[in-house]
Order: sequence, then structure tokens, then C-alpha cells
Amino acid sequence: MEKLKSIIPFEIKRKIEQSSIKDLPSTSSSLHDFLAKSPLFHSMVEDLTNPELGFCDKNKEAALELKNKGNACFSSSDYSSAARFYSQALRVAPVDVVDKGNKLVATLYVNRASSFHKMSLFEESLRDCNRVLSISPKYAKAWYRRGKVNTSLLNYEDAICDLKVALDFEGTSSGKRQIQNDLKLMESQSKTESTFQELSGKDQLVIDELPQAKLQCVSTPIKGRGRASLFDIPPASLVHQEEPYAAIILKNFRDTHCHFCFNELPADNVPCTSCSIPLYCSELCQLQAGGLISRKCVTSKAIDDILSGELLKYVLKVTAESDLDPSRECITEHGHECCGVNWPVVLPTQVVLAGRILVKLVELKENLKDLDLSHNYVHLPPESKVELHVYSIVLIYCMQSSYKSELELHGATFAKVIVLISQIKINSMAIVRMKYADMYNPLNQSGNAPLPGDTMTNNLEQVRVGQAIYLSGSLFNHSCVPNVHAYFTSRTLLIRTTEFVLPGCPLELSYGPQVGQWDYSNRQRFLQDNYSFKCECSGCTKVNLPDLVLNAFRCAKLNCSGVVLDDCMVEHQKHKFCHLQETPEIHSMEHQREVDKLMNDEVKNIAGLMFGHSNYFPDIQSGCCLKCGYASDLKSLHATVDEADLIFQSLKGAAVSNEVYAGNGILSNALSSLNDLKSTLHSYNKKLAEAEDILAEAFCSVGEMQQAIDHCIISIQILKKLYGPGHIALGNELVKLSSLQLALGDTAAADTVYEMDNIFSNYYGNHAELMFPYLRYLKRELADGVWPANA
Repeated sequence: MEKLKSIIPFEIKRKIEQSSIKDLPSTSSSLHDFLAKSPLFHSMVEDLTNPELGFCDKNKEAALELKNKGNACFSSSDYSSAARFYSQALRVAPVDVVDKGNKLVATLYVNRASSFHKMSLFEESLRDCNRVLSISPKYAKAWYRRGKVNTSLLNYEDAICDLKVALDFEGTSSGKRQIQNDLKLMESQSKTESTFQELSGKDQLVIDELPQAKLQCVSTPIKGRGRASLFDIPPASLVHQEEPYAAIILKNFRDTHCHFCFNELPADNVPCTSCSIPLYCSELCQLQAGGLISRKCVTSKAIDDILSGELLKYVLKVTAESDLDPSRECITEHGHECCGVNWPVVLPTQVVLAGRILVKLVELKENLKDLDLSHNYVHLPPESKVELHVYSIVLIYCMQSSYKSELELHGATFAKVIVLISQIKINSMAIVRMKYADMYNPLNQSGNAPLPGDTMTNNLEQVRVGQAIYLSGSLFNHSCVPNVHAYFTSRTLLIRTTEFVLPGCPLELSYGPQVGQWDYSNRQRFLQDNYSFKCECSGCTKVNLPDLVLNAFRCAKLNCSGVVLDDCMVEHQKHKFCHLQETPEIHSMEHQREVDKLMNDEVKNIAGLMFGHSNYFPDIQSGCCLKCGYASDLKSLHATVDEADLIFQSLKGAAVSNEVYAGNGILSNALSSLNDLKSTLHSYNKKLAEAEDILAEAFCSVGEMQQAIDHCIISIQILKKLYGPGHIALGNELVKLSSLQLALGDTAAADTVYEMDNIFSNYYGNHAELMFPYLRYLKRELADGVWPANA
């Protein structure tokens, strides 16, 4: 795209850079008239849209090569690599290609099923067998493999039926003898133990059916439209639930997560039947995405020349599409991007998402409708405006093969796409998943609790795997001190209250970093750069403890608890109103009122000089204590912190690579640096929490569990000052602490897990254990232990 932008004439570019919304039809028409005459433009569009030039198309030769690599790995007993090669082959294998008498796709599925069986992945193997039989119901090898898998699953009744069907379909005498021998063995086993399990479809995530709170759309002078409650809403209440208007997976996760539900892909992932881009966790997700599936309805006519009676009924049951209801509402997301074209892979995610929205509008006969979403086009930098013009024209050209009559090449269409992309930029939500590291499966091979040296102190991380537009969800405004929390189960957006909400009170979530996570200046910069507004929430307009201490120094005067700010921090505090947060005098919020009072008292204790005047910041220089006015040497303080940072980053790297051990001096240097930090930074500075956390991980890696626990507890105590009690950030830290306590046999683990369970339940309701499977493990480990009296 840089080449296209570089050839745009100066006059056209200048008009675009100075354009407003009303100018878009004219400016985009002018650019289109120029590009339509450019050989470079048409060459680029050809590269993006011609399937014969694409690298996303199916390829028989590539599939066969990968299949042969898989066969070689299987022969050498490297079943994991074999399954991986078969999966890669399935991604590029054409559906109708025949190889050695069988459909290549069917052969690949049965080979992958065999690999899974060898790896003891029985459920995955069974699903692959079912896929084969829906494509090729007479494939004897698939029936035989299914019988062996059902044997491993102790489904003897099904296994016997599978082997009988395989015997009838098998064409060679040697194959029949092997099946007959296995069948005799199976029948003898089934006499002593027999179970029968019905075929089951894909497990579905359960969304709680509690009545959602009634909300209203309100308009505020500062934030425009927003959501507010009509009644009192207690904490942990589900206030909103919504499916996306359109969604797309991010490029970095195309090979690891389902392109429809965005959950992590199972080993038996399912590729698109027409191109090599999407991967799905099941045919159900593939169907719901609007994709074609390999399965077909098997009729009795296709097999009654060989089978009859109960065996025929059994085959029809196995090959039925019970979980693929054709009447199910499907979302057209991939059809227009399919058939080997390059543009869905090359163009930015937001541009491809705009294409999906256009397709939905066209198919709903609403292609002239404007989405009722805000945009920030007028605030975009000049270069971004030019980029949006180019991308809008390129996108429409790419979509011409599928929607030529509905998406005409003129200014109004291009203008619509430009506005749509700018709407996506500020209204789309990142669909996140939790990255658990070793905590997701905390048991070691012996089945015991994690051992010292396991990565129990790694942070839980929220990973952005998808991007989606939620039309109603976009109405929730931002606050740096939010009272609702958004999360996702599959594609579904759910929003819960995290505190008591009064009638008429705005329901606000966080668009990014919150108070306690980033300081005021960095939060403002992030929101301005990404959403083009200056935040005026209570966290950004009123004095609060986290913003004062997050990056602050301690007073150099002995026994003074005051806070010292540098130039930038003092300047930003001047922009805040000098009064403390007020909480309504209402009984149902008594706990919150007490929390706010304690925090306000602490603010006065560390920065009392701020409140010597009613409505403005007192004239105090940077480096002066906000409690006693004593001056400190900022240059020396920064130098001490920078030196300690280098040491702790070195320790962190050593802990990750398991290079921390007694006698190498890394730990002793870090402990000395910790003392330097404690004498330099305010006791609530976040760098101290991070340093304590790094030390906890380091001590854990060398087996010093009690010291790891001690440092972890100090880190959590600091974070409680920054976030307040009950914040989700504390829940993530308590996961680490409980793991350490449990490994050491510390009875305090019960209290930690109880506190953590309360936090996660407040933010996720009955989905807490779904979002944090490790929580379920911890509660199970403590089921026979001693819980707090108030649990």
C-alpha cells in the first residue's frame, strides 16, 4: 500500500488530508479516478484477487507431500509429528481429489485418527473417524479404526458394530481375517464388561439464564450516549449479553484458535473445504461461519447393497448430521473471502472486518444503512485519512467478484467504507482469552501439586485473539475506574457489574488501562491515540491514591510518610480537581463508602499540602514532599531506580530460563537492590510490587517456597493499595500465592483461595471456573481441608 500512497498526486493527497465527512464522496471519487488509470493499482488488485496467483488455494501436490511426511513419521512412531503433518495436509487438500482409490481428505482423516489413537487421544480419534465416514461411508479402514477407538473407550457394543461393518466393507481376504480375529476378541471382552454410549455433539458453553438488569440509553454532556441502570443493581449481576454483529480472528492466532468461536483449536481441527485460510474446532463452527462442510447426508441407497437390518440402521446413525442442523442460523463471514484469493490474508484485520460488515448489510438488504456507531474520522492524522481512502477502494475492488451489483465503484460506496473502518477503529472490542502457562494444567506427572521450580508464579495474561463489533455493547462508555466488567465466552460478550450500581448511574467499562495499572498521563495518551477523547472520569478529574503513588518517590525526611513527585507527575496532578471522591450516603453502599474513606484518609496522610486550598493545586515544586515540603534530589533518585531496574530485569530473565541457583550472586544482588528501592520509592510504588513478584518467582525456582510466599504477599499488599480490595488484578496475583502455599502445604491456602474465588465470582459470575480452570483445581484440592468460617 505504501507504493500506492507514494504515487498519489499532491493535490489529491492534500484534499484528502484536509477532508471532513461531507467531503468523502468527492475525495474518494477523485482518488478512484486516478487509481483506475494506474497500472500499479490494477496489478496489485490482480495479485490480491486472482486465485491462480494466490497462496491460499488448495493444492493436491502439496497435500500429498505432507501426507507422505506424515506417513514417514507414523512409521517411525513419531505420532505427534505425523498428526501435525496430516493436519497441514488437510488444510490444503482439495475435497474431490482421489488418491489410491479413496478420497484424499478421507485418507488424511483416517491417518490422523490412527495417530491420535496411538497418542491416546481417543475422543479426537473418534471424531476424525466420524468425519471420514460422513465423506466415505464404505471406507472399511475407517470403520475398523473406529472400532479400535471405541474399544479403548470401553464402548464395546459400538466397537462390535463397527468391526462388523468393517468386515462387510473390507475387500481383501487378509483384511477380513484380521477383523474377524479382532471381532472374536472383542465379543469375549464384551461378555465381562460392556458399556454403551450415545454419540454426542459438541459441548456447548452454558450462559446463565438469570434475568438481566434493565438498562436505558442516556445522553451525558461529557460522554454522549451511554448505558445506565433503571434500578438498583447488586455486584456480579449480568447486565448485558450479546452476539457480535461481525467478528474476525487476529492474524497471529489463525493457526492456534478457531476462526469462528475463537477458542483454542483442538488437535482434530477442521479446515475450510475451499481454501487454506480458516481452521475450526468443529464442523459446527464451520457451518455457523457460513462455510461449506465435507459431510453429506448418507442415505440407505448408498449402502443397502451391502448392509441391511440393524447394521444398516447403525451406519445411518453414525453418519447422521445430528449436530449440523441445516436450519441453524449461520453467519456469513468467510464465503466472499474464500477460493484462494489473497486479500483476506494481506489486508489489515480492520479492513477485512469492514468487508464482513458490508457483506452482512448486503445480505440483510440493508447495504445503504449506516451503523449507528460513532467514529473519529475528523480527528485522524492526515496520513491515516489517505490510508483509509486507499484501503476503501482496494477493498471494494477485492469484493467485486462476489458483490459487483451491490457494491458499485463510486464515491458513495468508498465513503461508506471509510466511515465504517473509522467506526471499527474506536467501536470494535478485542475478544480475549486467558493464557494460563503451566497453571492451566497444574498437576505434574505424578499427580501431585506443582513442585518447586514449576512456573507457578508466571502471570496470567489476557491474550487478544479476535476483533468484533457489538452494536449495543459499544454504547457502554469508558471509565478508568469502571463499575462493570466485560468478558467473552466463545463469541458472546457478557458484561457484569463489579460493584453496587444505583438507579440512573452510568454503567462504564474500561477501554484500556485503569487507575492503578497506568498513571494519569499514560492513560490519557492511550485514550487520545486510540479513541480520540480526553477522559474526564472520576479517576482522571479527582485526586486519588493510585495516581499519586504509582510512580512516586518517598520523602527523604526521616519518619515522613509523604509522597514526592517528579516534574511530569506534578504537572498532571495540577489538572485534577483538589477534592476527594464523594460517595452517596446510602446504606447499601456502606462497604464501598468505608473503602473510599480509608483511601481518602491515606491521600491526606501522604499529600496533605494538596488540601490547603479549596480548588487549586498549591504551588509546590517537583521533588518536594507533598506532606512536609522537604526537597529531594530527583536526579539521584532516578539513577538509583534505573540501576535497580537493570538488576531485576536480569533476575527475571534468569528465573524464566532456570538459571537462578544458590551461589551465583543474582539473588543477593537483587535483594540488595530491593533495599535500595525501598529507601527510594514510595512504599506503594508499583515498581516495588513488580520487584517483589520477580523475587517470588526466583525463590520459587530454587525451591525456597517460604521466601517466595513472603515476597508474593508483599507484592499483593502493594497492589491492594493501588487497585483497592476485590479488584480482578488481585485475583490473578492470588492464583500465584495459592499455588505456592499449596505446594508448601500452608494452611493459609484455604483463605487465599476463598478470597480469590470471591473476586473471580464477582467479575465472572457462574463462569468463574470456566474462565479460570485452575480455580476449580484449587478448590478440589482444598475440598477436604479447612475453609474459613464465613465461607
